[in-house]
Amino acid sequence: MVTDVPEQQKQRSKSSGSLVSRVSLSLRNAIASGQYGPGDRLPSEIEMTETHGVSRTVVREAVTALRCDGLVEVRQGAGIFVLKREKDASPTPGIDRARLSSDLEVLEIRTPLEIEAAGLAALRRSPSQEEAIYDCHARLLQCIEENRSIREADLALHLAIAAATNNPLFTQFLELHGQAVIPQSRVVSETGENDQTAYRRLIHKEHEAIVIAISDRNEQAAKLAMQAHLRGSQHRYRDMMRDMRGIAHS
Repeated sequence: MVTDVPEQQKQRSKSSGSLVSRVSLSLRNAIASGQYGPGDRLPSEIEMTETHGVSRTVVREAVTALRCDGLVEVRQGAGIFVLKREKDASPTPGIDRARLSSDLEVLEIRTPLEIEAAGLAALRRSPSQEEAIYDCHARLLQCIEENRSIREADLALHLAIAAATNNPLFTQFLELHGQAVIPQSRVVSETGENDQTAYRRLIHKEHEAIVIAISDRNEQAAKLAMQAHLRGSQHRYRDMMRDMRGIAHS
């Protein structure tokens, strides 16, 4: 049986989400204005927490949002650096078939790793990590309700689950691939609004099963829920490829 996220946690999530947006916007503006150019190192995590008066978690999520959009890269032990952006970079209409194949490859690699991560998170998560997972899950629902992209919130949730394993290699894997880890947003970007909303709510429901299992410290349920989520994503992508080729679904 699915339970609702406690109201107090929802309110906390809204507050945290606003702070993340504020810090993210500030950094974007600083990059856009030329204050930080390509190759420049951004202030350290500690410096940003002091400058913006927020927690390190907020700073990390804001940086994740910038990384997802290809604005910065995080170099282990060196810092956060601004990336060079192509002047003519713009979204290509429709779906890139080569990109779709690459997305499937990423999903196949993610599946065994994140199934294990979900199980370990259920066994090892701390109370604060459990709250962080709930906050990210509530933020994803907020994005759906406000008809905004769920890409950043989706990635943040998977990062929170990876962090709850207390094995940094799981987090490093997701951070290494950046926005490629969450490819679904590109596939549904050209669909109708109703279909897109239904798709996002399906993703939210799949995440909900994972979150509850981790909260309950149910290792097996967490692994099964993550497996269903990622295998479901693979099936949806393969359906997309069949549609592109005019092949009926079985």
